[in-house]
Amino acid sequence: MKVIKHWMVCAALAGGMLSASAQNNPPPDGRPPGPPPEAVAACKGKAEGAKVEFKGRNNETVKATCKKMGDVLAAWPEGGLPPPPPPRN
Repeated sequence: MKVIKHWMVCAALAGGMLSASAQNNPPPDGRPPGPPPEAVAACKGKAEGAKVEFKGRNNETVKATCKKMGDVLAAWPEGGLPPPPPPRN
């Protein structure tokens, strides 16, 4: 009985660890699941089409326009989005 309980606890812990690690990885095609929080925050309380600025990944100032992306209003960088990250091996 103790052996079964031990294996059940180990299986539950392993499943929880796998689930948590899967949530931190981007999808296999390298695209992020949605706009970054900074882009959403920049458009909070603004109308679609509003011009905004926010700090990018490398602390650079990004000039953008608020656009609807599904049900989220987020800042779309002038000149389009940066290229996706290279695929991981």
